[in-house]
Amino acid sequence: MSETGSRRPTSFDVAERAGVSQSTVSRALAGSPVIAEPTRNKVLQAAEALGYFVDERAARLRRGSTGTIAVVVICRPGESASTINPFAYALLGSVCVAASERGFETLVSFQAREERLFGHYQERGWADGLVVIGTTTNEPAWDYFRKLEAGGRKVVYWGSPYDELEWVRSDNHAAGRLAVEHLLAAGYRNPCFLGALDTPQVQFTERWEGYAAAMRDAGLEPRLVATVNAGSREEEGRRAAQRLVERSDGIDAVFCACDAMALGALDALAAADVSVPGEIGVMGFDDLIAGRFSRPPLTSIGPDPAVAGAALIEAVLGTEEGDNRRRVPVHLIPRASTARG
Repeated sequence: MSETGSRRPTSFDVAERAGVSQSTVSRALAGSPVIAEPTRNKVLQAAEALGYFVDERAARLRRGSTGTIAVVVICRPGESASTINPFAYALLGSVCVAASERGFETLVSFQAREERLFGHYQERGWADGLVVIGTTTNEPAWDYFRKLEAGGRKVVYWGSPYDELEWVRSDNHAAGRLAVEHLLAAGYRNPCFLGALDTPQVQFTERWEGYAAAMRDAGLEPRLVATVNAGSREEEGRRAAQRLVERSDGIDAVFCACDAMALGALDALAAADVSVPGEIGVMGFDDLIAGRFSRPPLTSIGPDPAVAGAALIEAVLGTEEGDNRRRVPVHLIPRASTARG
């Protein structure tokens, strides 16, 4: 029990114990630089002894801030937590860390069903802004969140399928070029791109464009092994790799649009007794942890999730007016799946 009995202590109680004015207590606990450190320490000790804590939420609201950022993870309807793209979890964690470093809490919501979508966190006074990440395959969800950009709301999207929105994306064109440069340097001569171009996943198309430009610069013809819709990205990659083996048209390496597709491709190639990296090199994008333990370990390209998370928080909290569309640099992680020779 505090020294004030059952009554909740106030800043006036802290002021009396510390021998200072109530306004000095308020300034000291708010971190004002005008308060000398000895005085601040005396106030903090008095507050701790009395069990007094500042109502940070009320203080922030008085300053016009909730101190909270909302994060919505868009999922597929019926999808369980275990089947969500692991990169989304890595990005979510990085967003939460970046928000915390800016002094903000995060309010996280996983949403999928059209009738349960919700994004009006600012209007309700629950958050200062909204970050939207997750699958682009849930078109009703993106249609809903797309409309939230209007009306002065602070909303930023990771990998948005709509170019007009305030988005943050990987530098996908650079990734495509980096993939071609790596595969050619490793001794492959006919690398293809494995993925789909006619989907809302704009990032896949951008990786293809970077790949195709690099191939043409090298005097080579871009090759596409198209995926078709399946229950998962792994299954899409598996089926596309099966068709590739059946075609036997000289392709000796594949740059997959994402790691999940690449892992499915590795599975199909192993089932067909095709040697990786000897006969075909395989690489992906995202640098999923699973790729580090595949057989062979998967070469990948990806952004640093910490940098991506920080970019999203900077975009949603940024006070400068202007274009918040920005690219996150990517880097190559070479592993055994492309280590020919």
